[in-house]
Amino acid sequence: MTTTPPTAFTLPRPVGAVLGRLPAWPGSLLLVTALNAALARQLPQGVKDILQGKRLAIRVRDARLAFDFCWDGRRFVPSRPQAEPDLAIRANAQDFWLLAQRRQDPDTLFFNRRLVMEGDTELGLVVKNALDALELPVFDAQAWAPRAVLGRLAPGGLGRRSGRAHDAARR
Repeated sequence: MTTTPPTAFTLPRPVGAVLGRLPAWPGSLLLVTALNAALARQLPQGVKDILQGKRLAIRVRDARLAFDFCWDGRRFVPSRPQAEPDLAIRANAQDFWLLAQRRQDPDTLFFNRRLVMEGDTELGLVVKNALDALELPVFDAQAWAPRAVLGRLAPGGLGRRSGRAHDAARR
């Protein structure tokens, strides 16, 4: 991880205005699906117990997007938007992107006031410490490019493959 944050980028206001008009439910459903795939099985039981019934929110400031969810005892589930969740984490899209790619440390973003936690600070520390302790894959955007996804789904892939993918397929 880098020690100094990259130059801050903020989505243009018209983009945020359009994104802010999207319904919240589908985004929250996508987020909890990703959280369940990446985190749910790895969370220690003590953390799961603390999360039980807590209302959590991710707020992407510049995109004007809000994702509300909670832990139901077995998995993360989307919830109705909450005016005051137990814990809200706010940052711009770029900062969440950098965190997902593990190119930026949450403490650095926090101390540079680019990442804000509001609400139950003890819960925020539990969440942060639990995430720091987990072995999480680095989010690689290229792995989710349409060609890469289709290549994984279709036996034999689509068209020409890159050298590494082709070599792996021959083994």
